Amino acid sequence: MPIIIDGYNLLWSVQETGEGPEPISDVQLCHIIGRFLKATGEDSQIIFDGTGPPDKSGFDNISNLEVFFSGLSTDADTVIENKIRANTAPKRLTVVSSDRRLRDAARARKAISIKSQDFWNNVQKQLSRKRTSKEPAAKQLGLSKGETEQWLKFFGLEQ
Repeated sequence: MPIIIDGYNLLWSVQETGEGPEPISDVQLCHIIGRFLKATGEDSQIIFDGTGPPDKSGFDNISNLEVFFSGLSTDADTVIENKIRANTAPKRLTVVSSDRRLRDAARARKAISIKSQDFWNNVQKQLSRKRTSKEPAAKQLGLSKGETEQWLKFFGLEQ
């Protein structure tokens, strides 16, 4: 299910929560979202207003996330509205923004609309889950006495 994120709307929402000792940057936000997307297997686009920083290399190679800047001639909301309108499967689309204009545009196409703070809460919850590895029981138990003797014999380490 593709996700379209209103970048600065989400960033502002995250900064409003006051999590962490200092404000999070747009690059840091994108990397956190990338980890979330990799864990969930989702693909996403995040759109920021303006032209962004001169050096955009911090936004390169983020898992499952395409980063866009609206440029000087338009704003992120208009770009997102156009993406919603152009989407060929809007019922599978999720739009992340607390902006009423974008939430209305999503609902008009029957897309899912999530407020930025709710999305961020989902991201934090997913990333804080402890990963359980599915290792075979034999790995946890180790070798049996017979297997150990067999390997010792094989390597010529018999006692």
